[in-house]
Amino acid sequence: MKNQRKQTAIPKGHVSYAHKPETLDLEQWQRLLRKEFGTTQRFVLRNIGDHPVFSEFSVTNPQSGKTYRVAIRGDGPGENYCSCPDYSINNLGTCKHIEFTLFKLKKKKGVKKVFQRGFQRPFSEVYLSYGLRREVRFKPGEQAPQGLLEHAKAYFDSTGTLLESRILDFHTFLDGIPRDNHHEVRCYDDVMAFIAEHQDAEHRRNVVADQLKDGIDTAVFKSILKTRLYPYQCEGALFAVRTGRCLIGDDMGLGKTIQALAAAELMVQLFNIQKVLIVSPTSLKHQWKAEIDRFSGRRATVIEGGLPSRLLLYHDGSFYKLMNYELVSKDMEMIHQWAPDLIILDEAQRIKNWKTRTAKSVKLLESTFAIVLTGTPIENRIEELHSIMEFIDRRKLGPLYRFVHSHRITDPGGKVVGYRALQTVREVLKDVFIRRKKDEVLKQLPVRTDKNFFVPLTAEQRRVHDAEAEIVAKLVAKWRRYKFLCEADQRRLRIALNYMRMAADNTYLVDGKSVHGPKIEEMEVVLKELVIEGDERVVIFSQWLRMLELAEQVLIRNKIGHVWLHGGVPSKDRKDMIARFKDDPECKVFLSTDAGGLGLNLQSGSNVINLDTPWNPAVLEQRICRVHRLGQHKNVRVINFVSEGSIEERILDLLKFKRALFTGVLDEGGEDVVMVGSSQMDRFMESVERLTENVQTPAPATQGQETGTPQDRADHGAAVPEPQRMENIASVYGNAPDPLNDLLKSGAEFLTSLNRVLSTPGQSDGKAFGVLIQRDSKTGRNYLNLPLPEPGVIKDTFARMGDLLAKMAGERRT
Repeated sequence: MKNQRKQTAIPKGHVSYAHKPETLDLEQWQRLLRKEFGTTQRFVLRNIGDHPVFSEFSVTNPQSGKTYRVAIRGDGPGENYCSCPDYSINNLGTCKHIEFTLFKLKKKKGVKKVFQRGFQRPFSEVYLSYGLRREVRFKPGEQAPQGLLEHAKAYFDSTGTLLESRILDFHTFLDGIPRDNHHEVRCYDDVMAFIAEHQDAEHRRNVVADQLKDGIDTAVFKSILKTRLYPYQCEGALFAVRTGRCLIGDDMGLGKTIQALAAAELMVQLFNIQKVLIVSPTSLKHQWKAEIDRFSGRRATVIEGGLPSRLLLYHDGSFYKLMNYELVSKDMEMIHQWAPDLIILDEAQRIKNWKTRTAKSVKLLESTFAIVLTGTPIENRIEELHSIMEFIDRRKLGPLYRFVHSHRITDPGGKVVGYRALQTVREVLKDVFIRRKKDEVLKQLPVRTDKNFFVPLTAEQRRVHDAEAEIVAKLVAKWRRYKFLCEADQRRLRIALNYMRMAADNTYLVDGKSVHGPKIEEMEVVLKELVIEGDERVVIFSQWLRMLELAEQVLIRNKIGHVWLHGGVPSKDRKDMIARFKDDPECKVFLSTDAGGLGLNLQSGSNVINLDTPWNPAVLEQRICRVHRLGQHKNVRVINFVSEGSIEERILDLLKFKRALFTGVLDEGGEDVVMVGSSQMDRFMESVERLTENVQTPAPATQGQETGTPQDRADHGAAVPEPQRMENIASVYGNAPDPLNDLLKSGAEFLTSLNRVLSTPGQSDGKAFGVLIQRDSKTGRNYLNLPLPEPGVIKDTFARMGDLLAKMAGERRT
């Protein structure tokens, strides 16, 4: 081991967290990052064992208040243990808590020699090794009796690793340990949990094989719910029961709700589950209740109201509890006390970003069984799939750093340019992930026809559209010159792009007064044909509330009955709107923002009109699949209104990569390699350039000249896009970590803000900055007084500055 360490060239000083040094392999790099971070922390260490070094310790983070148990057996990877989540899934054999503990111990006199001698255990132990794979290992203690060693040979190989053939009968090893001596054998809790996982899985497989011998042809599937299940739905329910925890990623409209309810009923019969928690978007809670009432008849409670009301609802004895994602973090303690047997996550793309509070909270939920439902487990980046899979099995795809390293294709600068080995992802997931497409299982589904209706821009629309395009062009020119946009510029770019999209719909969206744009007139012609003459039902989508206001005026003028769903409609009222659209013969049109594009069943309509095109292809598909889905008996017509020569027309060409990535990972026969072509920010800016390529690009100007116009316009009362409907550009194009850009951006924003405040009359006296600007009592001069961050932050900052200067020097030499 010592020779191996000497052969590895460890970089001196700070190690970049974004780019792996060439002299290190992936695991060495990740271990070194944890070591650097751990040794700079101010954790509280306490020895809770019986040895000064080779003992058990508690490590407490004063900031979070969390305490973890650390067991020290040596100073090499894999020898020690920590109870923190990172240690259990990173496959590195270390974590920041272990590295902190080793760092503190080695500062004591004589401890390094203790590690060199190694720990002579007076006891034998059975522990779980956390390497590339988890393994149960046996390590004999000092003076272990011969009888124990002979007994262990039947269960463990020559390296001390438990044989796979003996996992299920591991209890016989513990029962057979010789008791006629006083030698202690310790077996740790995580070993027993690991063994229990395998035993539970085997038990589940045996029960399913015994009770459902004929698979989906078993008689129970004919009466499991109050509706007839399609064969593929029976397969989905059976798959969920066999695996215990799974992801159902069927195309939208194939009845994932029915499959989940059928699986729950099977689990009642086979495993006697009694509590099911369903987590969904707010808009779908009452729809789930309606589906449960209709198909199963079991009691279902919608969790809502204030804290006292919710507390009572958790104790009402119902089989199903229905809640929205935002409540999970608030009700975590009550959910743990209620202890659900099965958790169903609907529209699980809500946890695709592992950094969000919602995703972190949901992944803390515990249950024996889990079913995750989403037709779009990947919308933009492959990392989204990893985040969703962490709820099902946090070890299935391995640690995120290795998953990303294995499947990302990067350029020499470390920026993402594509994804590879997507077939490997499909293989790894095949035992927990099931996906069927409409054309595979529902060949009898009515025909869907998509048609783009191109309409011209009016002169008034063109003026607004092109004025915003000029702002975009200036920011693009700045990007092209500096390859950097500060946060303020990025925000102004998003606003200008959305103004272009709004103008492409109608000038009313921009100023709230004028009404210029042929889409509304064209929509009225189509509605007269479909509704008034054809007596058909239509679902109309727009991202913008004001666009739907104009559409509603058309409906009122033509005396067409309608309902209107948007984000402000309470969830309890939405089921009544859907029921009216379905049952009221006078209600012919369902108006909806994208709040209605998620999970709702609108099969009573057979026509979809999209007044605008979303950035995200998944959002567009979700809209259409509210109508073209299981239960639809008519052919479905989709009409997309697109303004010619506008940003809308260009958007149609920007969606291909995401569809290719989605297909490559999820569908058999998909591509194994999908190329992005450039970094994510580069790709977005290149897309923006293409969107505005007909606009004359002005020469780069100063920052104030380039960025003042949109802000001035917002300050003087121009219409800002509806906040709740604004698309988050970062979620579409992603944010590749780049410490250099982070440093430049943070510094630029700070200096710009500081200059703005100091340049404002009455602000330079320090009132605006409080104690940051102070006056020297001796010289009378003002100075900037900045509190210093933690030492680790300072070290990291100066290391990045060093990297930046080195890079600039290198570029200058070349």
